[in-house]
Formats: sequence, C-alpha cells, structure tokens
Amino acid sequence: MISFRDVHKAFGPKQVLRGVTLDIPDGQTTVIIGFSGTGKSVSLKLIAGLLTPDAGAVEVAGLAVKDPGPEGLADLRARIGYVFQFAALFDSMTVEQNIRLGLIRRGIGEEEQVERMRESLRLVDLQGTEARYPAELSGGMRKRVGIARAIALRPRYILYDEPTTGLDPVTSAVIDQLMARTARELGVTSVVVTHDMRSAYTVGDRIAMLYEGTIRQVGTVEEIKATDDPVVRQFIEGRPDEALTEKVGT
Repeated sequence: MISFRDVHKAFGPKQVLRGVTLDIPDGQTTVIIGFSGTGKSVSLKLIAGLLTPDAGAVEVAGLAVKDPGPEGLADLRARIGYVFQFAALFDSMTVEQNIRLGLIRRGIGEEEQVERMRESLRLVDLQGTEARYPAELSGGMRKRVGIARAIALRPRYILYDEPTTGLDPVTSAVIDQLMARTARELGVTSVVVTHDMRSAYTVGDRIAMLYEGTIRQVGTVEEIKATDDPVVRQFIEGRPDEALTEKVGT
C-alpha cells in the first residue's frame, strides 16, 4: 500500500500540500484529480522519491520515502514505473534503446533486456517499432512507448502523470484501455493523475480530489459521480467559478 500521512510540501513561500492524508490500496487504480497547481504531480514525485516531504510521511510498501538512504531509495525506485506527461523519451535513441536504458542501469542481462523490451511493446500494441525514433511516432504512440518503458521494469507500482493530455478522444480511449490492461494483466497498483474525468471514470477504482493542498474527497467512481460536495461537483462537471463568470460578463 502507498500511504500519505499529514504530508506537507512547499516550494519557497508557496505551500502546495497542506496536510494530505490518503491510502492507496494495492491491486487497484487510484486516480488523483484536482485543479491546476493543487499538487497532483508533486504527489507522484513524492511517491517516486523524486521529492521528499517537508513534514508528515509518505510510505510505499512500508518503506518511508523521507531520507531512505541510497539503498532504500534504490529499493523504492525498483518497485516503481513512472509514465511522464509527455513520455520523456530521448530523441536521439530508438524505441528499443529508450526502453532498454532503464534495464541496463539495473544491470539486467542483454538477452533479458531484449525479451522484456519485446514483451512490453507487445502489451502496448507497438510490435515492429523497435528501430523507430520518437520523432517518427505520433503523440499517442510516444505515450505508449512511455508505458512500455515503465512495464519493462516489471514494477509493483506504476505512476501516470496526465497520460491523456494533448491526445484526441480516440487515442485517449486507447491509452485508457492500455492502462486498464496493464493493471489487469500485470497485477500492478496504479496511480493516475489527470484532469480528464472520462479517463478517470474509465480506469479508476477509486478517485481522490486534491483541493487547496488537502484531500477534499475520496471514494469509488460511483460515489464521486453522486457527490453533493459543491467543489467536487463543480470540477467533475467542468463548470466555471460563478464569481469569475459574473466578473467576465460585466
């Protein structure tokens, strides 16, 4: 399980997280939603050990993220696959080289590297693209390579940062299907940060909303759809702030 306990995180004078408490159960997909700047991506980086909390605790499978030490940090990152918002592929490397890079860094033998690379491309329906470069791929294909790279590490947890941003509705639906397939076939625990409520409803087992640095509400998809919380409902329905609308109309 991944757990946040009264987590605070600031960047200079800007307080982003103000006491986040949240449990992310194993074997499920938890979606984190919220307005821009509320700390969704920061939360993912805390899970991955790319950031550490200023106060409170983040634990991944019982391992504390704060000051884990070099061995603890390596153990943490060995459990986690990270799918970045814009795939973060190296333009000078082929698809195969991008996927195998993390495996090389972990000391995996060449034969197993090739096996894992091919298997991960099969899972995202990109067989035969090994020799292509990122510039030769569509945006959706690059995202799928990013997922394949994460899968190849055989992680226990996969973190997705805005996986459908910038994609057309059909390609977004394909990415949703891949996330669901990955969770189902590999048995991983997934954490998805998104603004896309269609995607959240499709892939999520549970949805948590971050608002003003804390968890405003957490529940199943049906519970979130049925919420009577005005802030959560405004977000999931995509309604603008009434005060802002009145100001624009004057």
